[in-house]
Amino acid sequence: MKKLLLASTITILTLTSVVSAPKAQAANIAQSVCQYVAADDKKRMRTFLKKNKLKIRTIFKGIQCNGKNLLAFASDKGSVKTGSLMISKLPKKVVSANLAMMLQTGSQPLIDAANKRVSS
Repeated sequence: MKKLLLASTITILTLTSVVSAPKAQAANIAQSVCQYVAADDKKRMRTFLKKNKLKIRTIFKGIQCNGKNLLAFASDKGSVKTGSLMISKLPKKVVSANLAMMLQTGSQPLIDAANKRVSS
C-alpha cells in the first residue's frame, strides 16, 4: 500500500511540474523573439528558433510585442533583416493581410519585400 501511495504521489508531482513549466517557457520565448526583432538580430533569432525547434509560422499568431504582431513590430522598429525573414517564412495570405498595416507604419524595405512575396 505504501508503494502505491508513493508511486501515485510521485506521478502527480511530476505531472504538475510538467503542466506548469510551458507557461513560463512561452513567456521567455515571446520575450526573446521580441528582443531579437527589436535589435534586428536575424542570426540570433534563427539560432534561437532552431534551438527551441520552433517555426515562425507556428509562433506568429501567438506572439505580440508591445501589443502588435511581429511584422507590425518589426516595421515600427525598422528591423529590416528580421522582418524580411518573417515575410519569407510566412504564408502569402498572412503577409498580404498584414501588408495594409505595414503601409501605415511606413517601413519601405519591408513593404517592398511583402509586395514581392505576395506577387510571386
